[in-house]
Amino acid sequence: MKRIEISEQQLEEIKAARKENKDKKVEKRLQALQMRGEGKTRKEIQIVTSFTPVYISNLVTRYCREGLGAIVESHYKGNRRNMSYEEEEVLLSNFTTEAKAGKMVDVAAFRKAYVEKIGHEIGHGQIYYVLHRHGWRKIMPRSQHPNKASDEAIEASKKLTQQ
Repeated sequence: MKRIEISEQQLEEIKAARKENKDKKVEKRLQALQMRGEGKTRKEIQIVTSFTPVYISNLVTRYCREGLGAIVESHYKGNRRNMSYEEEEVLLSNFTTEAKAGKMVDVAAFRKAYVEKIGHEIGHGQIYYVLHRHGWRKIMPRSQHPNKASDEAIEASKKLTQQ
């Protein structure tokens, strides 16, 4: 079977893609391609990247047939959100007016409105993702710890330790 070779031009393309890349998984795939282009064996690449030799061969073949886009792009497609960004913005607008008026905005109330809008239950984390996506954050931390000892108990403790 004929070994697929990576040309010098392709190797330069891979090196440039590695410089621009920020995804760790893509980085390992590009590193394997670069090493193969530099003449390393599959065993040597396996030691560095922990990819199987078969996967390395498939990676090189896919790169040579389909190009850099097949290696760099994520294979997870689609929007897994229940609403579009604009629909979320409209739902948040009711709570924005309360927040601007200086009132406390309750996440549970927003979650209830969100669930009513989409028609099914969701996890608590999803609500926080929505709020984060729209730039909401917790501005005012609690003033003191809820289990803080009273001032008298603190003074009594100080007197006991000063002996």
